[in-house]
Amino acid sequence: MTNMSRARVARRIAAGAAYGGGGAGLIGAAAVGLLLAEVRLARRHVGNGGGDRVPVAEGTYGRPYVVPGEPALRLVMLGDSTAAGQGVHRAGQTPGALLASGLAAVAERPVELRNVALPGAQSDDLDRQVSLVLSAGPPAPDVCVIMVGANDVTHRMPPTRSVRHLSAAVRRLRTAGAEVVVGTCPDLGTIEPVQQPLRWLARRASRQLAAAQTIGVVEQGGRTVSLGDLLGPEFAANPRELFGPDNYHPSAEGYATAAMAVLPTVCAALGLWPAEEDRPDVTRREGFLPVARAAAEAASEAGTEVTAAIPTGPRGPWALLKRRHRRRVPEPEPATPSP
Repeated sequence: MTNMSRARVARRIAAGAAYGGGGAGLIGAAAVGLLLAEVRLARRHVGNGGGDRVPVAEGTYGRPYVVPGEPALRLVMLGDSTAAGQGVHRAGQTPGALLASGLAAVAERPVELRNVALPGAQSDDLDRQVSLVLSAGPPAPDVCVIMVGANDVTHRMPPTRSVRHLSAAVRRLRTAGAEVVVGTCPDLGTIEPVQQPLRWLARRASRQLAAAQTIGVVEQGGRTVSLGDLLGPEFAANPRELFGPDNYHPSAEGYATAAMAVLPTVCAALGLWPAEEDRPDVTRREGFLPVARAAAEAASEAGTEVTAAIPTGPRGPWALLKRRHRRRVPEPEPATPSP
């Protein structure tokens, strides 16, 4: 599927999500049946590597930056097993811990991490997760990172419904005052036990959902980072290194790769990145695009950020597409338990 075709379909999905449309399909009915049958077959070969346990990574990171009386930045992770950190053995290897530690180093402030993500969650669980986050009362967290979408594809959730739930979650968090960064649906065509034609179908479906997610998120004031190709060429080239022991969830190195891509966007959302880096760099093929076109391009390239730029234009809202330099995130020191 070309980027222009993906942009048109993503725009229809996002419009259906916003205006209560039906379940516009990502792939045909016959293909969906085949996809589900092969997913069930693939599941027999994953999840048996001892990766079911999720390390507890909550707490405060950046102890050297603690100043009595000064509050820590608050980071919350929401979403599915990828956000939770399933597949690794140590808390410091989870994406939440990596992001919290990296954010503390950039901000030179301690960062308090909370994680409400649930392994196996689909986008319709975000309403519950957001309620948990906001039940702590004001002020809202400084920044929330959401990673979700893979289970929506494998469980055949209509993409309009998927995007509707994600958009509503972003809207609630932004209304409460939190910055929101969404890691969009990963490329499911890279799961090692998955064979053709499922691999092609899964890649097409997940990238299309990622593009539609981007439109919904940006229109609600959030930012997105494409995880698709992070679980694409790099994972396909190094499956033993970048996949965890269950051959399904990322390994410690895989999560570090994702964290490197997401951290610059988290920092930019909080105003911690140099202002000159927020300007488009034409040498890196960055620029202002109609949001649907930006979403389609981001879905095809790892670590691409999309954020709102111009609310109206001849072809609807425009967005800024950025390809930020990744920053290496070392494995953090153990967190201090939150009070």
